[in-house]
Amino acid sequence: MTSSSPTGGGPGRPSPLAPEIADRLKRSADGLLPAIAQQYDTGEVLMLGWMDDEALHRTLTTGRCTYWSRSRREYWVKGDTSGHVQWVKSVALDCDADTVLVKVDQVGAACHTGTRTCFDTDVLFVEGPEGSGAAEDAAGADAPGADQ
Repeated sequence: MTSSSPTGGGPGRPSPLAPEIADRLKRSADGLLPAIAQQYDTGEVLMLGWMDDEALHRTLTTGRCTYWSRSRREYWVKGDTSGHVQWVKSVALDCDADTVLVKVDQVGAACHTGTRTCFDTDVLFVEGPEGSGAAEDAAGADAPGADQ
């Protein structure tokens, strides 16, 4: 289910997000933060969505992940239409306060394509017995930033 904020919703709109949190956030030019959803008990990275202050407030207060859809320009609560709910276990800011990590208990698929994670169908590199490491060789281990 999607829903707009009572005030019209969207990035940059007033939100009841606690000022001590809102004041720390470093948002993109469009008022958004990337939000990484990770399975709380396995560490599996599930998906990346976008949150503005209102979406973060709703996530923190409802226990369900709420995102801002950049294409539809409205809020959406993960699982309201699909049944693939994300129950929030913890929420943390990264060291720069420009990305949110939401540890969740994912029910069903996290990806809109129906797969468990958005990162399991187009693997570009695997080191070790499963892969040759060719992508790393092609990129060059001595490339600038290779060790970062």
